[in-house]
Amino acid sequence: VHLLTDFSASAVLYDGASVSCAPGSGIARFSLSLRFSEIDTRKIDNSFLRDHNYATEADIISTVEFNSTGELLATGDKGGRVVVFQREQESKNQPHRRGEYNVYSTFQSHEPEFDYLKSLEIEEKINKIRWLPQQNAAYFLLSTNDKTVKLWKISERDKRPEGYNLTDEEGRIRDPTTITTLRVPVLRPMDLMVEATPRRIFSNAHTYHINSISVNSDYETYMSTDDLRINLWNLEITNQSFNIVDIKPANLEELTEVITAAEFHPNQCNTFVYSSSKGSIRLCDMRTSALCDNHSKLFEEPEDPSNRSFFSEIISSISDVKFSHSGRYLMTRDYLTVKVWDINMESKPLETYQVHDYLRSKLCSLYENDCIFDKFECVWNGTDSVLMTGSYNNFFRMFDRNTKRDVTLEASRENSKPRAILKPRKVCVGGKRRKDEISVDSLDFSKKILHTAWHPNENIIAVAATNNLYIFQDKVN
Repeated sequence: VHLLTDFSASAVLYDGASVSCAPGSGIARFSLSLRFSEIDTRKIDNSFLRDHNYATEADIISTVEFNSTGELLATGDKGGRVVVFQREQESKNQPHRRGEYNVYSTFQSHEPEFDYLKSLEIEEKINKIRWLPQQNAAYFLLSTNDKTVKLWKISERDKRPEGYNLTDEEGRIRDPTTITTLRVPVLRPMDLMVEATPRRIFSNAHTYHINSISVNSDYETYMSTDDLRINLWNLEITNQSFNIVDIKPANLEELTEVITAAEFHPNQCNTFVYSSSKGSIRLCDMRTSALCDNHSKLFEEPEDPSNRSFFSEIISSISDVKFSHSGRYLMTRDYLTVKVWDINMESKPLETYQVHDYLRSKLCSLYENDCIFDKFECVWNGTDSVLMTGSYNNFFRMFDRNTKRDVTLEASRENSKPRAILKPRKVCVGGKRRKDEISVDSLDFSKKILHTAWHPNENIIAVAATNNLYIFQDKVN
């Protein structure tokens, strides 16, 4: 199937922090290979790497994000760790290696904390990672758990200073009486080290759990969003933020909806959107007032009375909202569908794509096992022509906006052999099942793809399946 493009996947498989790489193909073809031996062990803290057979809850990947060039890919997990992968440079001898990503840096971003005033445990889980555009040789990223956002600097060091006057080579203070000559310190070559250092810590601004962060196009500010409020920060100022949205009612018993996600417009620094658990999307303009409680536009699709059920409100809750790269469209993900909105047309979505409509008859059991509350993310490709989002059984879906074709692919170890092609999967709903189909009753709801990312310029995708990270790339000839 040559659905959206001819894909061959350079797939990195990463287990809670252990790594492997490979190629496969297609938005209907993909593949995988394991290359543990090729990780540069000088660069990483090996205590982070664990055998996938002993993966724990802490190893489950909770966010995936490419940087603005696609050369780096960051993942965060429930254990508070961030693992950064770097893309292999192209070599004449092995041109197919260009798409592979290897571990570049690993660091502990957040630690578990305890709020003694509220007797509340604060998880170390990384909820979101957002890269800042690169301004110099170093890289900067924002990472957040439920309460605290941190700005991290990731830099390389391949030289060390030697020849200090007041300290010896081990760093011990020298006796001043023994210093008889003045030395000029020099820089000596050393093995390459990648260091991650926290440059800013933005804390104590959220009463509720942070669900998203978004960097503004002015690259000076960013916003952090929790269930009821959105705060605007300057990247240089940690002790002050401005509340720009507050939907908390005076009486919490009157609370009818919460904020589920928010994002800045890609090139208009005054515009942002936020989505709610009631299925609405509000577009706000910060030029109108300091507090954007009154939205500029409201995107909401009226519910079809014929489809009304006990679960209607739950499945209409929006789990993710993303501006297209052009800024003209909005993509939203609810439990069963992905919708594309034109920001100039509030009345109804421009396009609606069914992600797993075959689950509509299973909502009762999905409610009982809490899967109905899963929050799936969605992403655009670099040209805004293809959408991608996850599903259950390690399936992920792609929709071509131009041809209206779609495909279901599976990210799993069993199907990921070196240079193999990922075949489209089909789910059978009742009736006679074909050999290559899988019955809806045999789907594994514990295997779910909630987090995905798409390279900003190329057909390279990252898919997080529990504690495994798969990277697929365009077909390599």
